[in-house]
Amino acid sequence: MSETTPSFKPTLGLLDATMIVAGSMIGSGIFIVSADITRNVGSAGWLIVVWLLTGFMTLTAALSYGELSAMFPKAGGQYVYLKESYNKLTGFLYGWSFFSVIQTGTIAAVGVAFCKFAAYFIPALEMNESDVLFLLGPFKIYPAQFVSIFIIILLTYINTKGVQGGKMIQTIFTVTKLLSLFGLIVFGFYLLLMLMYGMQTGQMLLL
Repeated sequence: MSETTPSFKPTLGLLDATMIVAGSMIGSGIFIVSADITRNVGSAGWLIVVWLLTGFMTLTAALSYGELSAMFPKAGGQYVYLKESYNKLTGFLYGWSFFSVIQTGTIAAVGVAFCKFAAYFIPALEMNESDVLFLLGPFKIYPAQFVSIFIIILLTYINTKGVQGGKMIQTIFTVTKLLSLFGLIVFGFYLLLMLMYGMQTGQMLLL
């Protein structure tokens, strides 16, 4: 009898894997921190420079992870890379830090960002002092926080049901983000063209 080697079942296609990587790289923070970066650097031109620098850094990190995944084709991601590069203790500490602090904080920030933008369409999600939903000891729970918690629980439940539902949600959200970004880029070029057309028309009228 021939022994079969256990292996992972290939479930994700090229589009699914691409959407996962793109969704991980293009987070909700890009819609939040742009205003703060512009405020600090002082102009839209320097904002583009900052994005180009961070894009180069992200590309470098992605290529590095690609090399590491080829060297250590095991499940675990950064835990495996740190364990193999340093020692088991480093990987162990990172794994628990990622579980208890890093990833949980990222998920909470995404939930807050979701409600922050949803408040433009649903004013009830704005965090006003008069809109406290209920008190939990010293903590005040606002409608936006309640919706954020609900969204996190819902998405967690969908991901626990299997890869199919998780990849569908990931693809939908990533495509939405990409379309939003491309829409902003096109709108920016449209405003630039309108500005240039207006300047030319004004010069012609003056002549």
